[in-house]
Amino acid sequence: MTDGGRTTEGMGTQMAEATNPAAGGNAAADRDLEMRVIDTLRDVYDPEIPVNIYELGLIYNVAADTEGLVEVVMTLTTPHCPVAETMPAEIEARLRGLEGVSDVRLDLVWEPPWTPEMMSEAARLELGFL
Repeated sequence: MTDGGRTTEGMGTQMAEATNPAAGGNAAADRDLEMRVIDTLRDVYDPEIPVNIYELGLIYNVAADTEGLVEVVMTLTTPHCPVAETMPAEIEARLRGLEGVSDVRLDLVWEPPWTPEMMSEAARLELGFL
């Protein structure tokens, strides 16, 4: 699958290949909410890197169900990241403000560890990796 110029398959993550947490439901409505969540995540930037967290490959999974439950699995570039304490709360607050969102579950994980290979092609180009 490609998304915004990035191939999500084979990147070592489950990035943006969302699976719905609820059995059944309206897949089109779920996908619409997931895409709005992804668009919101694209507006969040790592303060030390001029690329959004989605293109950086920090988002491992996004899922939404028909009840408005949004689940995000993400990481940071390092466990010692200066925004480790604040960024997850900022993301949750932004997602809770989206129409149709009833609850947000954000899981900050360290496995698999983030590597520059997880960045989109656009992010690698922006940062001079290509």
